[in-house]
Amino acid sequence: MSTETNYRYIDREKSWLTFNARVLQEAADESVPLLDRLRFLGIFSNNLDEFFRVRFAAIRRLSLSGKTGEKILGGITAQQLVKDITAIVIQQQSESLRILSIIEKQLEKENIIIVNESQLCQEHQDFVHNLFIEKVSPELVTIILNDLAEFPLLKDTAGYLAIKLVMKTDEKPKILGLIKPTKEIRYAIIEIPKNINRIVVLPAIGEKQYIMLLDDVIRYNLSSIFNIFDYESISAHMIKITRDAQLDIDSDMRKSMLQKIASSVKERRIGEPVRFIYDKTIDKDTLAFFLNRMKIESTDSIIPGGRYHNRRDYMDFPNLGRPDLLYHQKKPLDVVGLSFEGSILHRIAQKDFLIFAPYQSFSYVIKFLREAALDPKVTSIKITLYRLAKNSQIISSLINAAKNGKRVVVQIELQARFDEASNISYAEQMQQEGIELIFGIKGLKVHSKICVIERLEDNKLKRYGFISTGNFNESTAKVYTDVTLLTSHQQILKDANKIFEFFDINYRLHRYKHLIVSPHYSRSKFYKLIDREIHNALAGRPAYINLKMNSLSDFAMIDKLYDASNAGVKMKLQIRGICSLIPGVKGMSENIEAISIVDNFLEHTRVFIFCNDDNPDVFISSADFMTRNLDGRVEVTCPIYQEDIKKQLIDTFEVGWKGNVKARYHSEKLDNKYRIRKENEPVFRAQQETYNYYKNQQETTNENMF
Repeated sequence: MSTETNYRYIDREKSWLTFNARVLQEAADESVPLLDRLRFLGIFSNNLDEFFRVRFAAIRRLSLSGKTGEKILGGITAQQLVKDITAIVIQQQSESLRILSIIEKQLEKENIIIVNESQLCQEHQDFVHNLFIEKVSPELVTIILNDLAEFPLLKDTAGYLAIKLVMKTDEKPKILGLIKPTKEIRYAIIEIPKNINRIVVLPAIGEKQYIMLLDDVIRYNLSSIFNIFDYESISAHMIKITRDAQLDIDSDMRKSMLQKIASSVKERRIGEPVRFIYDKTIDKDTLAFFLNRMKIESTDSIIPGGRYHNRRDYMDFPNLGRPDLLYHQKKPLDVVGLSFEGSILHRIAQKDFLIFAPYQSFSYVIKFLREAALDPKVTSIKITLYRLAKNSQIISSLINAAKNGKRVVVQIELQARFDEASNISYAEQMQQEGIELIFGIKGLKVHSKICVIERLEDNKLKRYGFISTGNFNESTAKVYTDVTLLTSHQQILKDANKIFEFFDINYRLHRYKHLIVSPHYSRSKFYKLIDREIHNALAGRPAYINLKMNSLSDFAMIDKLYDASNAGVKMKLQIRGICSLIPGVKGMSENIEAISIVDNFLEHTRVFIFCNDDNPDVFISSADFMTRNLDGRVEVTCPIYQEDIKKQLIDTFEVGWKGNVKARYHSEKLDNKYRIRKENEPVFRAQQETYNYYKNQQETTNENMF
């Protein structure tokens, strides 16, 4: 790496796109099972959709604000950043198409063949036609566009087929000039139904399995849709629009927060277009017609693509009875010392326990809540909720508790992006069951992951609870790595209870003796922890900082880490996503190394380890080192006091750091270079070895019992 740099930070949007490129690397990696490679393509596409709806939309708003020369954070104008992002995305889209082509050829070798409407064999033609008549046709929305005074509103991220009909003409060309009459052209649009599985499995023929996308089922049956028109040719090309997903909350004091968010979510459907993707083989006149009628002018919003969009649907690609083409899903391990038999509260009363999902079972959290719901001695349950599963067992347990006479208080974040509608529905459901709801604090999202229950023991209230780095969501707990501390530490839980008091009376500033709470204390506390390492390093004592998180983009925090590096503090950073810090630059960050692990599970754990003169302070947190987490949200960072749990977190951090097959370096070049194994160094896959760590722990405990 160069010893000099003209800048101190990497732009967060470009860094995010670099993260998504790592997801694309997994799709290209031939060591990844074929069907999982398709899944990674789906994740890449889904990530990109969300990026355009939120981050790109925000930058575009700024670029259109009229402040054409004003530079945003990172020293680049919004206008230039829009152009840079567009160029990167076009390149990534092209790369994704190349990877998809390779995967499809390799699937053919496995007798899995993806066909389009022109490739149907005789055996499948009737099946596809009957499927269309019976299931697809009744769901289609088809609109003829030419004579409409107003172009129909296209749904955000939905897929559409842009139809061009060239009509027949009875006129003959003039004999002398041989001028052909102008042919009438009609345009139409078909919305691809979302309530029908887009991946259609056709009947197998011998050992060969066939797949067809719903788009092509529709293409094959275009003649049935447009049979009332006398046309000589018809074509269909896919288009998709992405809209600005920013919620604009109105200030009407007569409305409840629930009503305001619900109204704002509805308004999102008419957000400004920020991206228009089209099949690059579409006729120029057809493309011009749609762009003109949709009033899309900015070339930075127009992105050429392949025949198919919405590849996020590949996330649900069927397994086709081929487990050999998928990652082997290991059964989540038990937590040593905890059992699904007997009382979990009695066990927690004796010591703290750590659950590291998905390596260990998230079901202990559900058991905790179910037991609390039934326990006659439990008087109240308080919990924060951010993102929930589709059919949430968490919600079921809380409703069960309310029905059993417990006081249940739920802080549910209605502005959890893209989960707003789901959370509104759950909020209404809980209200009907008598659960007390808190809808957050004006100007602050509540992103903390905490639960406190109160239990009457010997005529005194004792608290139990859990604090987590991730959402209380049993679905994502199968694929997101997160740690959850189950505890009866009364001082920690007293602090946690104060947070619920803050939700209720938020003009009163609380003091916390153990928890680090945003937005009031996190930044200053982390600065003090870093300053202590700087002091120790300058005094010649051991000093290091090990951080594991999703994103690092707060410039002031990065400057503080640079200061620590210059003082001689060694730092290991595991940053899955955005990393605006530039590691390894002499005179600025030469003592900092930073990697990203992208593998079968989504790295979501946040663990902070500070040397403290070889008496490490260890924390778990809901917060990343981003400005919004430090200053604009309610976040909770929890100290770990129990030595065996400290050791687990330190050990598993080191396991992650040793990864040499799925780890990439963060660098100023944004090139996602893999960490290279040394000669004769064995393969060390961090996620697999983390599972093995807990498996060995479990087996050792079992052996010692006999």
